Amino acid sequence: MQRLNTNVGARLTALLPLILFAALCAQVPAMVAGNAVSLSWAWVPSMGVNADFAIDGLSVLFGLIVSGIGVFVVLFATDYLHGHRHYFRFFTFLHLFLLSMLGLVFSDNLITLFVFWELTTVFSYLLIGFENENKTARNNARQALLVTGAGGLVLLIGFLMLGSVTGTYRISALSEAAGAIQGHALYPIILVTVLIGAFTKSAQFPFHFWLPNAMTAPTPVSAFLHSATMVKAGIYLLARFHPILGGTPGWMATLVLVGGTTALWGAFLSVGQSDLKRMLAYTTIMALGILTMLLGGQTSATLTAAATFVLVHSLYKSALFLAVGIIDHETGTRDVAQIGGLIRTMPATAFGVATAALSMAGFPLFLGFIGKEIMYKGVLTEEMFPAFATTAALLSNALMTAVAGIIAIRPFLGQPRSTPKPPHEAPVGMWLGPAVIGSMCLVFGIIPDWVGRHLIQPAVSAFHPTMESVQLNLFHGFNEALLLSMVTLGLGTGVYLVRRPLRQWIASLGRQMPVSGQKVFDSVMAATAKTAEMVTRVVQNGSLHRYLLTIISICTLTSAGLWAWNATTGFPIPMPLRSLPLSQWLLVALIAAAVGVVVTARSRVLAVCALGVVGSGAALIFLVYGAPDLALTQLLVETLTLIIVSIILLRLPAFQPLPTVAAPRGRWFDLLVAVSTGILMAGLTMAVTTGPIDRSLTDFFERNSYVLAHGRNVVNVILVDFRSLDTLGEIVVVATAGLAGFSLIAKRKTRAQ
Repeated sequence: MQRLNTNVGARLTALLPLILFAALCAQVPAMVAGNAVSLSWAWVPSMGVNADFAIDGLSVLFGLIVSGIGVFVVLFATDYLHGHRHYFRFFTFLHLFLLSMLGLVFSDNLITLFVFWELTTVFSYLLIGFENENKTARNNARQALLVTGAGGLVLLIGFLMLGSVTGTYRISALSEAAGAIQGHALYPIILVTVLIGAFTKSAQFPFHFWLPNAMTAPTPVSAFLHSATMVKAGIYLLARFHPILGGTPGWMATLVLVGGTTALWGAFLSVGQSDLKRMLAYTTIMALGILTMLLGGQTSATLTAAATFVLVHSLYKSALFLAVGIIDHETGTRDVAQIGGLIRTMPATAFGVATAALSMAGFPLFLGFIGKEIMYKGVLTEEMFPAFATTAALLSNALMTAVAGIIAIRPFLGQPRSTPKPPHEAPVGMWLGPAVIGSMCLVFGIIPDWVGRHLIQPAVSAFHPTMESVQLNLFHGFNEALLLSMVTLGLGTGVYLVRRPLRQWIASLGRQMPVSGQKVFDSVMAATAKTAEMVTRVVQNGSLHRYLLTIISICTLTSAGLWAWNATTGFPIPMPLRSLPLSQWLLVALIAAAVGVVVTARSRVLAVCALGVVGSGAALIFLVYGAPDLALTQLLVETLTLIIVSIILLRLPAFQPLPTVAAPRGRWFDLLVAVSTGILMAGLTMAVTTGPIDRSLTDFFERNSYVLAHGRNVVNVILVDFRSLDTLGEIVVVATAGLAGFSLIAKRKTRAQ
């Protein structure tokens, strides 16, 4: 009963993507008619940043993919992960990622898009490392976070420069200023930053290595994030920015060369895999490379091919990933050499794999065939490097056809093999996704005209409205594209027949490669760790004496600034000592005497008490000069510090200074540093106080503290409202220190018991 209730509760969460999918379906007629919807709310009005969202053909296409596949992924995960101790945590992360991805594709503001961009990175990290007790999963999650997160930070630089150049962060407005952007001196830098952000997210060469490693995530994560949604975020970004940054030689050459190289390399490595998930991961890299290469074009055929292949790949790849999850779940292995004859025990899963694999291979009547034909038509019309683009597409598709054959034939046909678990059909919630999504590959292939008019053309028109429409048909006649499709099937069949020796050769080649993205990443991480260790050994060696000397030495470096400052103000600095009353001279004498006790005391408690007198004297100075709240704070801090430190010091052994500190040379050096720093700070203070005071900030706070923050105490308003993040940071530091102290005390008590 408890299992039933748990599964029902998890399945009910599929209503969220289902409702979103239905709502987006209702928007399709408006998209076909060319009617986009815009929404906007003031977010940070003082900086001109709004939460802008737009619903157009491109965002609806991606939104339908995210929400539609999300329904089946949730249903799949309810049985796949049932009994896991973090069962509901998984669904929380999954739905938050889904909402973040939808926020990304519907954002019409650079800052809003960046926020959702980074949220997808964070939730991807949590989902890849979901099995957090597995060291490999943690390492791979950290790798994905570092690569995609670093790319996101670079992307932010480009977004900020775009806002600076155009004066707006609204993406739809940037499209209207494309000419000014491309003619600006900062355009090359903007282009590089945007492309780096897209390439890291969509696993383009040389950043591709993180995607296969992310396969340590649970299979629902692989099916959702790393085939249909998150890795498509970079493709979405390239499509959305095509009218803004596209059309230049730099854009076209970079996307065609990087995308074609990525496609060839991913397809080549996929044949060398025996693990079905890693095989699909490398074909995902191949597909992302093809999409990037197509978005480097400017013709109707290339852009229509890109939008079509987004849908084609999302359908067949999500179905295959889910099916591989079923094979792993029901047999205990994903190694293609250890499974066979599963069609007898897993017919529903076999049907889903067959339809998806045939679409992946590009067989007629399937949507993959339509996508492959329009793809070849597109690469043949590329403006930059058409021969390279055509060759890359042909060879990549041939290798992918062979992989489709391996996935569809090897596990399901032939004689049954002994597996770690006796194979049997999965629960309906698991095989429903591959069966339905695989069927869509066939249904959409039979009605390509409907798909083109309702999904593809509205998407293409959203990011390139001036292009003429390209109709999707089941048969375009005998032409070059059809010939290339037939050649693809023939080459793919040949590769399939020599798959075993080819796999062994590719695997050995991968091991012998002296340089790879993974090796470079490992080297960078190792160098970072060694650098951190060296720096820690020098500056965090446990000597408080050295810490103080380091801090004070850094402060003395500002002396150069003092001399440069006084080059304009001039020396001598006025020193109004005669006007001080006797009471203040007594305070100075008291503080000086206390300092003398601190530096000569042989008892820790006496030294701390004398130091408290120094602080109390400073508090009295604050009080004399009209800052009672600051004086009260200082007195409270000094009192509490004196009490707490005294209690601690009474439990410590007698005071024994370090030999280096007690040595005469060390003491004289400390004296020199202390006196020099005191003179420096005194000089800075007098230089500041003798110059003209800029009251612009003072006037601002006095004028706005009550009006904007509704507070009469200006100091409190500054701390709570105007410096809220700074104050929050201080609170976090204090709370963290308190928790650390509590943990140490609790650990000590546990050991004592």
